[in-house]
Amino acid sequence: MMLVESKTISFDDFITWLPERSLDRYELRDGEILEMPKPRGKHSEIAGFIISELNFIIRQSPLPYLIPRESMVKSIDGKSG
Repeated sequence: MMLVESKTISFDDFITWLPERSLDRYELRDGEILEMPKPRGKHSEIAGFIISELNFIIRQSPLPYLIPRESMVKSIDGKSG
């Protein structure tokens, strides 16, 4: 994990900064941008299993839900990470 930006930034600034077509992955933690390694191994297996199970439930629902491949999550209290 590598620190990309050393100044503290907001979630909205992070979204604006985030490269649209980057092969790298980034997270905002405590106001700092961190470059993250691509998930692999057990982490990827568990994520794949969870997505598979959720997709099964979603297909049974009459609502138009989906699980995007990439997403951003902002906590309710305004903190990220």
